[in-house]
Amino acid sequence: MINSHSRHRDIILILIASFFYMTSPMLITPIIAGFSETLGANGTTMGLIGGIMNICSLVSRPIIGIYADKISKYKLSFWGIIFIIISCLGYIMATNSFIIAIARIINGLGFALCSTCMSTWMSDLLPQEKIGSGMGIYGTMNALSMAIAPAIGVYIYQNFNYTIAFSLALFTAIISIIIIQFVKDKDEPIITTNTNFKLEIIDKNVVPIAFIMMMFAIPYCATQSFLVTYVEAKQLDIHISLFFPAYAIALLILRLSLKSLFDKLPFGIFFTSSIICASLSIYFLHAMQNNFDMLIAAIFMAGGTGIINSVCQSTALLLAPKNKRGLANSTFYIGIDLGMALGPIIAGIFYEHFSLYLFYPLFFFTIPLAIIGFFFYHQKVKNIIN
Repeated sequence: MINSHSRHRDIILILIASFFYMTSPMLITPIIAGFSETLGANGTTMGLIGGIMNICSLVSRPIIGIYADKISKYKLSFWGIIFIIISCLGYIMATNSFIIAIARIINGLGFALCSTCMSTWMSDLLPQEKIGSGMGIYGTMNALSMAIAPAIGVYIYQNFNYTIAFSLALFTAIISIIIIQFVKDKDEPIITTNTNFKLEIIDKNVVPIAFIMMMFAIPYCATQSFLVTYVEAKQLDIHISLFFPAYAIALLILRLSLKSLFDKLPFGIFFTSSIICASLSIYFLHAMQNNFDMLIAAIFMAGGTGIINSVCQSTALLLAPKNKRGLANSTFYIGIDLGMALGPIIAGIFYEHFSLYLFYPLFFFTIPLAIIGFFFYHQKVKNIIN
């Protein structure tokens, strides 16, 4: 039996490992489109390469969701990081867009394994009444890596070269695989006596939550992939590298100040405030002319995408029994995968076929769709209660 001290230690180790595994692909995300352009890719191909990692995650996620509740979370996380390491080596050695695409596919499989299994691993170590606040902390670590890593990637690209950026991504993945070796609770699957096997590739109760998360992720991931290109094309005198640190700082402050409320306030309150913040972030990204405008956009994006991410994930886990949290988490991440895949692809299409003036206003389509998703979620919860 693992005592509370060991459990607390394991939680801290998983939090640190999750930060470093997430840092690896997120460091690469904002520069991979530009890197592919240097190897001859056009705008649409740049967007496809930016999104293909998440297309792979999306395709593999249902299968991973099935096995996440049947195989040790440690084993699946270990192989996930191995795939991330292999993909980083592919980026370093790439000489054309095809090799980059193959590396992105491998990266997508690794990301799907790690994101599903580490978050489920974390939730299984938490008491039921602390799922909201505990996963809020986990989400904060992931969100910080998603904010800090792109800034580091952009800085290294602008001041050194792509190879050094890819090598740093490789290094962070290696750190993550070392850290999980010290976690005592490997989260072996719960053995049940139920012989009625039912194949489930998604948790239907979590689908509305996944859809909401997809709508928030699309403009965020489009910004991750195309902010550098967008600012350079508009010839704005803006320090792009400040965007993601500002996002990270704002998100950290918001998550810590709201930590005690994640287990108390209803989903609808967080959703409403996040919708308002997401709308304002899109507006300020469209209207920005200086660093101040960009920082305001980053703060509102933290209040939108950053907050709703943790709330959606904890809600998804609470909708599922403990022995099906892997499937619930997988379904939640399908929404993120779709957003992360479609974001760069849609951005690539907007960038190539529309005026730059319309680039961000076109992303307002996600707001009404997210609201529709919320109404479906509300109906689903009423059905569960009944």
